[in-house]
Amino acid sequence: MIATAVALASVLLLVAGVAVAYALGAASVLTFLATDNLRFLAVLPQRFFSEIDVFALMAMPLFILAGELMNRAGITRALIDLAMSMMGRLRGGLGHVDILASVFLSGISGSAVADAAALGRTVVPAMRERGYSNVYASALTAAASMIGPIIPPSIVMVFYAAIMRTDVSAMFIGGIVPGLLLAAALFATNGFYAYREGHPGGRGDAIPAFWPSLRHAAPSLSLPLIIMGGIVFGVVTPTEAAALAVVAAGLIGLYYGGVGWRELRDSIEQTATLTGTIFVILGAVSAFGWLVGYAGLPQTLGSAVAELGLGQWGYLIFINVVFVVAGTIFEPPVLMALLVPLLGPQAVQLGVDPVHLGVVISLNLTLGMITPPMGSVLLVVSAVTKSDYWALCRAVMPFVLIETAVLVAIVFVPELTLWLPRTLGFVK
Repeated sequence: MIATAVALASVLLLVAGVAVAYALGAASVLTFLATDNLRFLAVLPQRFFSEIDVFALMAMPLFILAGELMNRAGITRALIDLAMSMMGRLRGGLGHVDILASVFLSGISGSAVADAAALGRTVVPAMRERGYSNVYASALTAAASMIGPIIPPSIVMVFYAAIMRTDVSAMFIGGIVPGLLLAAALFATNGFYAYREGHPGGRGDAIPAFWPSLRHAAPSLSLPLIIMGGIVFGVVTPTEAAALAVVAAGLIGLYYGGVGWRELRDSIEQTATLTGTIFVILGAVSAFGWLVGYAGLPQTLGSAVAELGLGQWGYLIFINVVFVVAGTIFEPPVLMALLVPLLGPQAVQLGVDPVHLGVVISLNLTLGMITPPMGSVLLVVSAVTKSDYWALCRAVMPFVLIETAVLVAIVFVPELTLWLPRTLGFVK
């Protein structure tokens, strides 16, 4: 009854155009009133602050700030030149450059939207000039941006770790192999299209020299090494690594000459806005979570899973189906905060490793950002590259299918996620 009331009120508010966090929070408060539980409203302040009083969440605004500073520092050109010096001689070289640049940027921003916007303004025009169709270049850019939230640092993974009380370090290390698998799958797919469609590229192209390009990009590439090196060798915690990343991003920005007082102010404002948005969502979800617990929904879900006979793999498939469907409509932070507390603990009880589960959910939700009808990355890329949205949706589907195949492999072969953190002692 309570869950139905919250769901119905939320849908009505969303249809009315209310933001997701306010819709969920208002629906929860109205449900307190409608079910004669108004006396329990006093618990909400405590629930709100307990939801955000998580040490792992301290890393999130710092990683966001580091990414914002780096995006404004003018590093994209240096990384593209390095990628071009490495991949430009291949058939379809600029497509490979797009993917490799996404790998480089993923170790800096941790945001699919930020990576897609940056490469949409730089690589896509270059691909158009060389003879690629605008829609193909845009679709490849959108697909390649999915690497960003998987290879560390990842804002989505920090969010998951805070909700499930999971080690952020293990999550970061667990995302490295899946992220590289995504890149390898996209390289193969772009290579197939390059030969089938006759995309330009080859030894006759003007290719930047490797060593000068590497020297120019070296300060940018140092940031992922600072983050992951410090975490892997136990020198710093993820939160301390995030703080170091902010300092390093500022110094690198000064080196490239792209960060001044105005850029610093804009970065801090954007960080505060995004962090505040996430915390408001967490606050709304805390009210919903209390109602869900009060109504005994987790126990009901557990009983339903037992009655259906869903084991570890069956339940993991069920979770992926739920997130795939919901991810095409809602943003990852909303679904992460809303569904992970509801569905995650049951998966862990059935024997799914929480790090494996976190990487699977992070990739699943990220894929929703390039899946029609409401993929947020598709909307951004369409706006930046002036591509027809529905033509872009059609062009990106082969890449979505390839990346979904990678997701399936990660789901059914946990060692792809767990081998590296287990080898380094972060997972037993």
